[in-house]
Amino acid sequence: MSEQRPSMFVPALIGGGVAGFLSGVPIFNCLCCLWIIGGAILASYLLAKDSPLPLSAGDGAIVGIFAGIVAAVVEAIISIPFHALNSAFVTRIMEAVASYTEEMPAGWENWVQKGAYETTAAMFMLGLLISVVIFSILGALGGVIGISLFGKKNIQKTQGASDVPQDSSNSQS
Repeated sequence: MSEQRPSMFVPALIGGGVAGFLSGVPIFNCLCCLWIIGGAILASYLLAKDSPLPLSAGDGAIVGIFAGIVAAVVEAIISIPFHALNSAFVTRIMEAVASYTEEMPAGWENWVQKGAYETTAAMFMLGLLISVVIFSILGALGGVIGISLFGKKNIQKTQGASDVPQDSSNSQS
């Protein structure tokens, strides 16, 4: 009977989904890097829990990278509805700064009125690509940490082997 490693797909989806959601919601996204590492640790915990075999740091890094990719996609999707909220927040900050300063740079009103905080499809894809790279690196780190915490260290005993010491009374005749 050959024992196979469990699939990394479901743990990566769960860990990456949780991390991506928390990274995309305003207020919680202040701890974005922590959420990604935590999501990868969660993914490696779920992987180690279902694995009958001991896992290596490489297994943790792989599931962490997958969780980071999932988190980047989920974060990008979750942050879309909050874009208008962020735009209004930036506008209010710029207006508050203008009320306290004597001179603002030329054309700042046009920048605020035209919505300089708008995102084009190309900028969205570039931001997603950058997020995938950064989240994958953080996910690999979290996966290695998670496997070092939760990975099975004991190698499964092979069938037929026993830990019972042999009876040595027969040899003393």
